[in-house]
Amino acid sequence: MDRVDRILQQWARERPDLDTEAMGILGRMKRLATHLGREVEQVLQSHGLSSSSFDVLATLRRSGAPYSMSPGDLLDMTMVSSGTMTNRIDQLEKAGLVERVVNQEDRRSVLIALTEKGFAIVDEAVSAHVANQQRLTTPLDSQEKAALDALLRKFLAAFE
Repeated sequence: MDRVDRILQQWARERPDLDTEAMGILGRMKRLATHLGREVEQVLQSHGLSSSSFDVLATLRRSGAPYSMSPGDLLDMTMVSSGTMTNRIDQLEKAGLVERVVNQEDRRSVLIALTEKGFAIVDEAVSAHVANQQRLTTPLDSQEKAALDALLRKFLAAFE
């Protein structure tokens, strides 16, 4: 029994007319996301990053050389508002992790590019992040991981 089971038992006692199956699924997903988020933040913080700064840096890193993107493309990839993205870029630029460079294909626009420092930090952080993700999923065997991944992909597709 977990905490969600206790909540469901209470609802079953107080409101036996309710079908709480979805409440159990979504409650466990929410609690799990909270636990996982804490674990991820700890690893990223050990590299001087937050999850939001890591998101931007990792997006630039995985884009491939020259590790730069337009602010609009970054916005599309990270699913945040333009104001939020501008703030993130400003903070990363102040830290020396990214820089704004003139877009050689359209001199009226800028690209956001990783600096050498940003590249080194995100490369180190992503290695630790992936190792941490592996550690966090060790309670599941390879078949369970594949099954869970398939179910989550199907569930997510309904929203995206």
